[in-house]
Amino acid sequence: MAKVESPRFSVSEFIAVTNQMLEYAYPSVEIEGEVASFKVNQGKYVFFDLKDTESSVGCFMMVFALRVPLEDGMKVVVRAVPKLTKWGKFSLTVQAVRPSGEGSLKKSFELLKAKLDKEGLFAPERKRALPSLPQHIAVVSSTQAAGYADFMKIVDARWGGMQIDMAHVQVQGEGAPDQMIRALQYINQQEVLPEVIVLIRGGGSADDLAAFNDEPLVRAVAGSRVPVLAGIGHEVDESLVDLAADVRAATPSHAAQLLTPDKTELARGVKATVNGLGTKVYHVLETLEYEVRRTLERMLEQCEQRGAHMEQQVAAVRGLLAAFNPQNVLRRGYALLRGAQTVGSVLEVETMTTIMQTEVKDVRQKAK
Repeated sequence: MAKVESPRFSVSEFIAVTNQMLEYAYPSVEIEGEVASFKVNQGKYVFFDLKDTESSVGCFMMVFALRVPLEDGMKVVVRAVPKLTKWGKFSLTVQAVRPSGEGSLKKSFELLKAKLDKEGLFAPERKRALPSLPQHIAVVSSTQAAGYADFMKIVDARWGGMQIDMAHVQVQGEGAPDQMIRALQYINQQEVLPEVIVLIRGGGSADDLAAFNDEPLVRAVAGSRVPVLAGIGHEVDESLVDLAADVRAATPSHAAQLLTPDKTELARGVKATVNGLGTKVYHVLETLEYEVRRTLERMLEQCEQRGAHMEQQVAAVRGLLAAFNPQNVLRRGYALLRGAQTVGSVLEVETMTTIMQTEVKDVRQKAK
C-alpha cells in the first residue's frame, strides 16, 4: 500500500487554507457565552473573551458594530466569523452581539439608559405634543403583526379619513433596528412631512423587544424632525425607544386612542357646545334687552326733566315780557311820551284810552 504524503504548507499558506476551510464550513456562527476581559482600544477596537465553565475563545469587533453596552459577566450571543490570525491565534471576528437571558438584558438596558439619560435624550423639556386632529401620519411597524392590525382598526373606528404612510419593517430580531432606522430616516427626508410618526409593536418576551433598546435606533427616534408616538409591547414593558419618544403609549391600541379623537364623542361634544352656546346667547340677549330698556327709560326721564326745566324758563321769559309790555304799563295809569324834549316842541301823549298832543313849556334837569 502506497504511503500518502502529508501536504506541506508554509505558515502563511496553512493559515490561509485553514481560514478558507473555516469560511466554507462556518461562514457565520452564533455562540453563546459569558463576557470576560472586555476592553476598548483607541476608541475603535473591541476585545473580549467569550467563555463558559470549561472553555474560552477570544473575540474582536469594531466599536461601531457594538450597539449594546457590554461588561464582564454578561451573558451574550455573538454572531461571528471564526478565523485563525496570522499570529496563529484562533479568534472570532464578531459581526453582532446581543445580551442573552433576563439578567444580561436588564443589565445592558440599565447601562445604556444611564448613558443616554445623562446626554439628555429622555429630558421632558424636549418632548413635543401630538396634533389634536391629525390628518397625515406615518406608521412604522410590521403589517403582519397583531399590534398593527389593532392599531389600524381602532384608528379607523375612532377617526378615519387620514392619510397614512406605511413603512413595513421587522420589529424583532437582529435586522429590525436597522430597518426601523432607515424607515425613520426616509420619512424625515420627505418634502411633505407627516404630523406624527407612530412606532408600534405588540407584546413579546424581553428578547423579542430587545430591538427597541438598540442605541442607534433610540438616537434616531430622539433626533426625528417629526414627533414620535411609541406604542411598544404591553403596559408593563418599558423600552429605551419609549423613553426617547415624544409620547409613550402603553400598547398599540392605546397609541391609536392617544392619537385620534373619538368622532362620536367629538360630535356629542360639539352638539353640547352648540346647545350651551344657544343658552348663553339667550341670556346675553336677555341681558342686552334689559340694559337697552333701562337706558331708554333713563333717557326718557332725562328728556322729561329737561322739558320741565325749559317750560319753567319759557314761563319766566313770558313773565318778563308781560311786565315790560307797554299796554300793561298803560293799564296801570302811566302814559307814553313821544317827541323831542326841548322847549317849544310838541309831544304826543298816549294813555290807555287817548292820544293827546301838548307843547313843552319848560325843561329842567332833576337833582341828583
